[in-house]
Amino acid sequence: MTNFELYARELAWPVDWTAVYHRPAPLLLEIGFGGGHFLAGLAQQRSEANVLGVEITRPSIRRGLKKLQAAGVTNGRVLQASAEYLLWACCAPGVVREVFINFPDPWPKGKQTHRRLINPRFLALLAARLSAGGLLHIATDVADYAQAIAADLVQSPYFESLFETPFVTQADGRVRTKYEQLALVAGSTCHYFTWQRNAVPAADEFPIPQETPMPHAILYSPLSLLEIANRFTPLHDTAADIHVRLPMLFKSQQEHLLLVEAYINEEPISQRVGLLIKRRADGHYLIGLSEMGFPWPTPGVQLAIACLARWLISLAADTAVRHHNLPYSLDPKTDHR
Repeated sequence: MTNFELYARELAWPVDWTAVYHRPAPLLLEIGFGGGHFLAGLAQQRSEANVLGVEITRPSIRRGLKKLQAAGVTNGRVLQASAEYLLWACCAPGVVREVFINFPDPWPKGKQTHRRLINPRFLALLAARLSAGGLLHIATDVADYAQAIAADLVQSPYFESLFETPFVTQADGRVRTKYEQLALVAGSTCHYFTWQRNAVPAADEFPIPQETPMPHAILYSPLSLLEIANRFTPLHDTAADIHVRLPMLFKSQQEHLLLVEAYINEEPISQRVGLLIKRRADGHYLIGLSEMGFPWPTPGVQLAIACLARWLISLAADTAVRHHNLPYSLDPKTDHR
């Protein structure tokens, strides 16, 4: 029986898609598959290809799974993740053959347009992952979004339109989304883009993320766990493009440890993890990463642990660092950025 759902935490960086699908085949992505109607139809229509749909919400994942199962295909999969994460972390350069983006959220208000998926940076990411000759298909029924997409594509050095114009308003033979069918019945004009990846080398802006050795620090502090807990205040730190917030601390009733909640944003990954302050048998404190939620030990986690360690060191003058494997200074007075 085909397992149609992939789980982000179980995927390597980058993914061996031949192993996932148990066959070598062109990789086709649908970004934001919504109800899954187009995704299932694409898998049926393109049986020679490996088809993957990505969505960020569980209801959409459930709908996509049902559509693939009902279609009786074996070449379709769904993944709950952001498009940026899938492309940046999971796809090696040149591994993607075609990308479909159907009716993306137009974010119509003026203050919202920066949230639109398609922009020059996203096109650069697509270019870094599409193979030479690979295709980018976009559909939208929002006229001003179509003009904005066209402007970005025309300015991109990586793509060329397969039409004489940036987009057309008729696209016979394509699988229709449910939303598209309703829009056409209502008389809306849809705008269809098909652009091809050219041979211009993509800028090396999107390196595959790397997991680090399990980050930790070992400190001596004269303070008790209770004293440390009572002196906690929310912490934050920034280094390069990594942003860390440590808003809350919790004390275990059974073990000699504290758990600190951490929010870590680093492209293309956002994590909510637990950091530990654990009293060891020798009296020293271990500051490390909890396994709760199966976190990735990334550079952002290194920064979060360094931030917590520096705070703990600042609480008492005779605190001492015994060991750490972090790429940051733990001196609270040092500007590490």
